[in-house]
Formats: sequence, C-alpha cells, structure tokens
Amino acid sequence: MTAIYSEDSIQTLDWKEHIRRRPGMYIGKLGDGSSPDDGIYILLKEVLDNSIDEFAMGFGKRISIKIEDKTVTVRDYGRGIPLGKLADVASKMNTGAKYDSKAFVKSVGLNGVGIKAVNALSISFRIQAFREGQYREILFSKGEIVSDSGIVADEENRSNGTQVSYLADESVFGKYAFNLDFVEAMVKNYIYLNTGLTLELNGTPHVSKNGLLDLLNDNISDEPLYAPIHLKGEDLELAITHGTSYGEDYYTFVNGQNTTQGGTHLIAFKEAYVKTIREFYKKDFDAADIRNSLVAAISIRVIEPVFESQTKTKLGSKDIGPDGPSVRNFIVDFVKEKLDNYLHKNPEAADALQKKILESEKDRKAISGIQKLAKERAKKANLHNRKLRDCRLHNGDKDPRSENSTLFITEGDSASGSITKSRDVNTQAVFSLKGKPLNSYGLTKKIVYENEEFNLLQAALNIEEDIDNVRYNKVVIATDADVDGMHIRLLLITFFLQFFPDLIRRGHLFILQTPLFRVRNKKQTFYCYSEEERLSAIEKVGANPEITRFKGLGEISPDEFRNFIGEDIRLDPVRLTKEDSVHDLLQFYMGKNTPERQDFIIENLRVEEDIVEDIEKMERMGEVLEEIELLAEGIEEIKERQSVLE
Repeated sequence: MTAIYSEDSIQTLDWKEHIRRRPGMYIGKLGDGSSPDDGIYILLKEVLDNSIDEFAMGFGKRISIKIEDKTVTVRDYGRGIPLGKLADVASKMNTGAKYDSKAFVKSVGLNGVGIKAVNALSISFRIQAFREGQYREILFSKGEIVSDSGIVADEENRSNGTQVSYLADESVFGKYAFNLDFVEAMVKNYIYLNTGLTLELNGTPHVSKNGLLDLLNDNISDEPLYAPIHLKGEDLELAITHGTSYGEDYYTFVNGQNTTQGGTHLIAFKEAYVKTIREFYKKDFDAADIRNSLVAAISIRVIEPVFESQTKTKLGSKDIGPDGPSVRNFIVDFVKEKLDNYLHKNPEAADALQKKILESEKDRKAISGIQKLAKERAKKANLHNRKLRDCRLHNGDKDPRSENSTLFITEGDSASGSITKSRDVNTQAVFSLKGKPLNSYGLTKKIVYENEEFNLLQAALNIEEDIDNVRYNKVVIATDADVDGMHIRLLLITFFLQFFPDLIRRGHLFILQTPLFRVRNKKQTFYCYSEEERLSAIEKVGANPEITRFKGLGEISPDEFRNFIGEDIRLDPVRLTKEDSVHDLLQFYMGKNTPERQDFIIENLRVEEDIVEDIEKMERMGEVLEEIELLAEGIEEIKERQSVLE
C-alpha cells in the first residue's frame, strides 16, 4: 500500500518537540552514562560552557557542580543572565548574547541551542539568575514553563551569577547513571584550559596553575623521555613530550571545548611539528618516526569557530577569525618559532628527542622487510579467511548505525558460532582466535607482522598506520568466564597495550559480560551475571527453579545469545588512568616475575562463608566442586608455564 502524500503530511514542530523527537541532532548519542560521550554528559557540558564563557570574559572565578540522585546543579558567579530575558535564553531558539561579539569573544557556543536542549530533554529544569540584588527563577518541565517568579528583590542578597538545576528525562534517556570519573575528567579539562578558575565538583575544588603542562603531567602514566615542553602565546598553547609506548596521543581543544575528534587545528599541528623537527635536525626523518610515542596537548582560541556537529567534537574552521590568518598558518608559524627556540635552548631535551626518533626509525626498518609480505598475506586472508565474519557497516560510514559497529574477538569456533548466528550482520563482526594468542610483552612491533593471527587482527581493525580510521567503533573481547578465558583476555589486552595503546585511550576496547546462570520456571526466565543476581532470581521464581550454569559461550544457544549482544549488551570498558603505568602493569602480570604473582594470588585469596552457606542451601556443592577442579587445572597450567620460563 502506497502512503498518501498530501498537505496533511507536512508537519511543523515547535522547538522543544523537535529536540525531543530528534535529540541526536543536538546532543549526539543518548547512551546510559557508561561512555564519556553519552548524552547526559553533553547536557552538563552545555550548561558548563555558558559558565566557562563568563569566566573567559573576566567574570566569576568559581563554578560549583553538584550531582545528587541524578539531579545536576551548576552555579556560577558571573554577571548573571539579564532577568528580563531569562525565559527567552532558556526556551527560545537562536536566542543568546554570543551573537554579539562585544559581549562574548571566542566562546564555545554560538548558536543559542545548548541550554534549550537541556531544558527540552529534562523532566525538571530550573534556571535562576541573580543580578544586583534582584532575582528571577523559572521552572520548566520538558521545555514547558511550570512557574515563573518574575523579577523580585533578592532578600538573601546572593552574589551575582546564574544557577541551573535539571533532571534528565528517563523517558528519553532510559535508565542512566552518572560515572563521576567521566565528570571529573571533564572538570579537569576545563581547569587546565582556564588557569585561575576553581571548579568544585560535589564540594571538591579543582584548580590548575600551569594549564596544559598540568594536563600532560596528570595524564602520562609512565615517565616521559624528557620534561614536557610548554609553549604559550596569544590564543595558542601547546604541551609536548614523548612517552615509551607505540602510537600517538593528542588532547585538543578549541575555545575550551575538548575536540575529541580533532579537526583542522590537529592536522595543522601534526604538519607543523614534523616540519619543525626536520628543519631543526636538518634531516628528512619519516613523519611516523617523528611522531611515534608523541604525547601532545593543543589549545587554540578562534573567533566564531565552525564545528562539524552540534556536539562540537571536531573543528572545521579554516581561519582564526574574519580578519585573521588561517588556522594552518597560525599554528605552523607558532610551532616553527617557539619549538625551534626551545630545542636550541634545551639541548638535553633535543638529544632525548633525537634518540627517540632514531630508535623509531630503527624499529620501523627492522620490520620493513616482512611488512610487505605480511600485508599481502593479510589481504589474501581477508578475502578468504573464514575466521573473520565481517559486517556491512563500519566506523566512519555515513549511515548513523555505523556508530554501533562492533568487532567481537572470540576464542574458538564454538563461541564464535553462537555469536555469528545471533549477531546483527549490519553492525557486528566476529574475529575467531585459533587458540591462546602469543604473549607479546617485551616484544617489538615486528611480531605483529610475523605472527599471522596478530597481523590478521591488525588488518581487520585497520590500525596499522594509526587509530584514526579504526574500522569498528567498539572492539569487544568475548571469552569464557573461566581460567583460560581470563588468560586470553590478558593476552589480548597486553597486545593492544603494547602496540596500539591509543585503541584503549580513545575508549574503543571492551570486555563482553555474559550471564553465568540461567534461572527459570515454566513462566519466567532470568539471566544472572553474578551470584547476587542468581539468588535474587531464585527468590522471584519461587520453588523448584531450574538453574543452569553457563561454563562457556559455546553453551549458550544463538537464540539466547541475541539477548546478550543486542540492546541489553553489557560491556565493561578497558580504561587507562594516570595511576596505571602501562610498563608496570605489563611487567607484573605478563612478565617473568612468576614468584611475585604467586605471592599476590596467595595474599588475595578469599573464603566467603556466606557463599558456602548459600551453596549448601541450594544443594550446588557438586557444581562448586567442578569449578574447584577447573581452578586446580588452571594452577597446574601456571606451574607448567613457570617451569618452561625458568
């Protein structure tokens, strides 16, 4: 049947209806709070940006953020929104002060949308403004005004400024929760870029004295090869050093906005850095050798910046301003002058940098002989390899579903078979390991090409040159919840940490959580991911429950597996923090320090009396004995490996 297309088909949505119906246009993806770019953090950012812009204009040196029971409150001490325009600022599209360059110069938000999106997507949105002893408060719900105090005298005589308090609507976002680690990371980025600003998060103050220099020092987990180089100028700030791992790590900002996808400023910096280094050492080094292990932060301020989306994660501007130079020329000239001067004045840093470049060059030449052969082998294998079952959409495709592109790395044909039959062929691919991968700790990148499985995995992900064009947004390690499965997880994480740490730093690597138990009767079925969930399910089911313990992914039928890799998929992100020294982590868990690991295991063994009581009540002792036998087998395997190493 053909749909009727007439005048009645044409609809006009008001501002709040459009935002609620198409939230992705305004805040990107929704998410549940498990990823730092989920919508609930974009809402907070949109509110904070306005307060940060006040500070940037010289008003208010303190901003407080409180998150209590999902209600977010942001209070700044700037000038306060003009009281007569408070309702328009919060609920009338394309309304704001930032169209007037005299009031706000080089701010983040320029199109008057952000705060309206927060309003429309909140079940409760309260905005208050305090100005010179007067006060106004307006309460909204889903963009509709609920109450308005009007302009009244502020009897409490509170300091000038604006306060926004909102509760994101679960009918839009679903069940969500704030990860305060993500919020703290956002807060720190703001203070790095705004020295002199104090940002309080739930009562804890955050402040930076040294800008991007503090950012690098706080984020480099391993000792840098030389003290970070800190270069500051009008509208441009850089911090640069080299780490010890493979890859490149960049932190980029425009007008205080964290541009996680880079843009014209990052492209210009990479070009300028390579050009300056070549000219300083008077040698035509390969660009990859110059930038290998580079860790850099760049912050630039632009008049009326153009971003490639409302979420402002990628800069599109080509010029600094209407009458200014191009972004490229501005950065190239700055780096050429400042970095060249620094290297001439600091020969120790120059020597360390040159040594690192030469080491990278030597490493690259060592693998060049087998690289071509490995590429040809991978190309042929990709055409005929039955171990890789690809999907139709990949990261970066124009189709919005490509954001969900996922590669599951599984152990063996049994597990991969269940996932393959139940996956979404549009967005989910499967890479099946032949067995336990090689322990790559301490090896050079040459092994990535020499080992066929590593080479195939690298080719499947398209990460040989860099992580910018990774084919899948999520790389998911899907292994059994047993000793062997845990070991394979460690081996794969070691591989990525050793050779492709950027994959982890940029939040692409995850661990798939699959249920340990199925509890059911004739009417209800519950899948349980922990002992606590199992006991809760037993109470709900009642007498005579049927309890199944899943010992491996291959035991879960494809029909059931659909429940675990669809909308309700549970993924644990693999993350790196400053406290995580990559070198120390790998050396302890994957190095040849077996006695230390044994002592650690012995010291951390726990006996849970409550679990024993539950086991006796549920008459599951036989199942527990089986698990103990598996653990004993695992210990024996570790001893055998130890003897081989010794």
